[in-house]
Amino acid sequence: QVQLVESGGGLLQAGGSLRLSCAVSGRTFRQSFVGWFRQAPGQEREFVAAIRWNSRHTYYADSVKGRFTLSRDNAKDTVVYLQMNSLKPDDTAVYYCALDTNGILSTIRSHVAYDYWGQGTQVTVSS
Repeated sequence: QVQLVESGGGLLQAGGSLRLSCAVSGRTFRQSFVGWFRQAPGQEREFVAAIRWNSRHTYYADSVKGRFTLSRDNAKDTVVYLQMNSLKPDDTAVYYCALDTNGILSTIRSHVAYDYWGQGTQVTVSS
């Protein structure tokens, strides 16, 4: 059974940094993607970033490119980190990590491509 557990959310001021973690357990596939999405109140779930499990290639939404960095832990290779810098109030949302076992690059920005989801962690950025 696949499980994803996020941690690291919190409340901080604009311009600050935060690192979210996603611990993945259970069966995974080498071509899988681990993605991060976020959802603000009244908004649709939005793609943030994704990493290919075996190659570690990363992909970002334009809104976070240059500010957020996604990586897999070299020692704990079942943990994925989302380093978020220069945070803005617009980044306020619940952040979810998810696993896409199909591994199709063209669909990684769509939440429907993901098979398993974590419970989410709240990030609040004040101005």
